[in-house]
Amino acid sequence: MAGQAQKGAAIEVKGKYAAMVVCWLLGVGCLLPWNSMLTVEDYYMAVYPRYHPSRILSLAYQPFNVGTAAVLTYNEAKVNTRLRNLCGFSIHFTSTLLVLVVDLASSGKGGIGPFIALCAISCAFGFADGHVEGGLMGDLSFMLPDLMQSFLAGNAASGAFTSGLRLVTKAAFEKSKIGLRKGSVLFFVICTTYELLCVVLYAFVYPNLPIVKYYRSRAASEGSLTVSADLAAAGIQTEPKEQDEEASKKMERLSNMELITQNIDYVIGLFLIYVMTLSVFPGFLSEDLGKHSLGEWYALVLIAMFNVWDLIGRYVPLLKFLKFESRKGLMIVIVSRFLLIPAFYFIAKYGDQTSMILLTSFLGLTNGYFTVCVFTSAPKGYKGPEQNALGNILAVFLMGGIFFGAILDWLWLIGKGW
Repeated sequence: MAGQAQKGAAIEVKGKYAAMVVCWLLGVGCLLPWNSMLTVEDYYMAVYPRYHPSRILSLAYQPFNVGTAAVLTYNEAKVNTRLRNLCGFSIHFTSTLLVLVVDLASSGKGGIGPFIALCAISCAFGFADGHVEGGLMGDLSFMLPDLMQSFLAGNAASGAFTSGLRLVTKAAFEKSKIGLRKGSVLFFVICTTYELLCVVLYAFVYPNLPIVKYYRSRAASEGSLTVSADLAAAGIQTEPKEQDEEASKKMERLSNMELITQNIDYVIGLFLIYVMTLSVFPGFLSEDLGKHSLGEWYALVLIAMFNVWDLIGRYVPLLKFLKFESRKGLMIVIVSRFLLIPAFYFIAKYGDQTSMILLTSFLGLTNGYFTVCVFTSAPKGYKGPEQNALGNILAVFLMGGIFFGAILDWLWLIGKGW
């Protein structure tokens, strides 16, 4: 036993940083297509001004995102994780390519037809994210917390990357007559190429990392059936073993409902984090802020600041003395975060753009920080199959919070008309 523990520790040290890089890259690819669509809202607002694209596209995305993740989570114990994630990344690649096709086919002139096509692609993004987010979050929940943190940081990095790239492409083509469109097309060409890279990374690199093989083998020994295909792809064959009654009882896992009950503060907290965030971001920041000295750059700068500070917030828990460990305390500060809603209202109405930028930065910082605190704390103390299930459950509540927050975002339009 001591020898196995030492061997496991050696594998963790040897492969940890390479695995963190791969997890970060996959985290970027997981949300890159959807963040790309959010970040080119200035282009879609110009092409489809009558259809409220910042809100409509979000509402098209959310039901498929939550619904897919919920169905897969309900059947999580029997789902082939490898097939699930490869399916998700492949759909991401195809859908980002279709965004380019729709824009080129319509010559960027807008109209109801191309907008409906964009809504359909947004639904596909939701379907793909429902596969990949829950699949990888479940998978990483029974590995090192540092790998989960790295994946979540990659999620935020996708937003920071798309915002930075959007600012660069907008500046590069600003003087061109159709510069807004040229920048958006270049933007999606880069995103499509990256998604193809993610398919290759997950199919051939990720399952062969020593630390990933170690934790998946351990999860399989604890009764997990979801990792079999990935272990086989890494050259590790798992054979079902006959067990006596006592051993079978030890292999039994808690049900999803039992896991939710035992972690009710974490799942509700995660839901509330994203209800709060999405009730402001990106719809309110894209449409409701009036005119300022930054002009058409204002919404892009706000979205960029949110994404950058969201990324920074996901690295703060790496400093152990800054990580929130108290479950009760974590819930209190998450609920207190709803005070930001009246703050946004008054800053938008009476404040200046500097105050709004600072407030948006704080929104991003707290979003990233609390997300990592929940995901790296909740799975502790469970067996591999239970950790996988809990990771999927947390992902569903995160997506549910995004969906509900996107609906609440429409309340900002009350009294403004269409």
